Amino acid sequence: MTQTIRYPEILEIARRDGKVTVEHLSEHFGVTLQTIRRDLADLAEAGRLERVHGGAVLPSGTVNIGYEERRRLNARGKIAMARACAAHIPEDCAVFLNIGTSTEAVAAELMHHRNLLVVTNNMNVANILSQNPDCKVIVTGGTLRQSDGGLIGDITTAAIRQFKFDIGVIGCSAIDTDGDILDFDVQEVGVSQAILNRSHRKMLVADHSKFQRTAPARIASLGDIDVFFTDHPVSRDLADQCEAWATQVVVERSEG
Repeated sequence: MTQTIRYPEILEIARRDGKVTVEHLSEHFGVTLQTIRRDLADLAEAGRLERVHGGAVLPSGTVNIGYEERRRLNARGKIAMARACAAHIPEDCAVFLNIGTSTEAVAAELMHHRNLLVVTNNMNVANILSQNPDCKVIVTGGTLRQSDGGLIGDITTAAIRQFKFDIGVIGCSAIDTDGDILDFDVQEVGVSQAILNRSHRKMLVADHSKFQRTAPARIASLGDIDVFFTDHPVSRDLADQCEAWATQVVVERSEG
């Protein structure tokens, strides 16, 4: 197999899993480790990947990746996290689900919950849960972000402040090594902060790829979160810090 044939598949694996490893790609393509290292070096030089120890990840930056690409990225891991998150959401409660493909996955796992009030600024979440007859859905209103069906802005924030939620579930674009939760859109950050401020129990759903990216705007710290759902163990230092913060970390690996 030539390099030009390998490159698109390498990038697709990186989008799906969040990263690629030299060893896995070598086995997958049946070529030497040295050959894969050259491939990754070429893709890194072209700005398509960023090299990390043992492999490569999608490039970080100040621009978010597209919605459909985010939806495909680590889909199995998102489903596993979403199931764990849904298991922590009781019936007969008020929940906020915000923008993001991970929160959409949580919505899909709430299809059999009963007597839920779900408030959301995510049109995709509203459409998913409209199929659950035992779920009342309230959409906040606001400025529609056509790229992903998100509602943002002052109208959204004002609507959120009219409620108090038993549980608020948010996603994010990135998590820094010190535990700061980050995003790209300042207006979305304001909405996420309002959700956390109005929620009795605060939950974050974010897969391991969020540790491999960066974003410029700070939402909060993991120390402000009650339960953090992810699909790979966090670093020892961050795990210790979460323990000190009394932030529960739930790791739910995908099958296969």
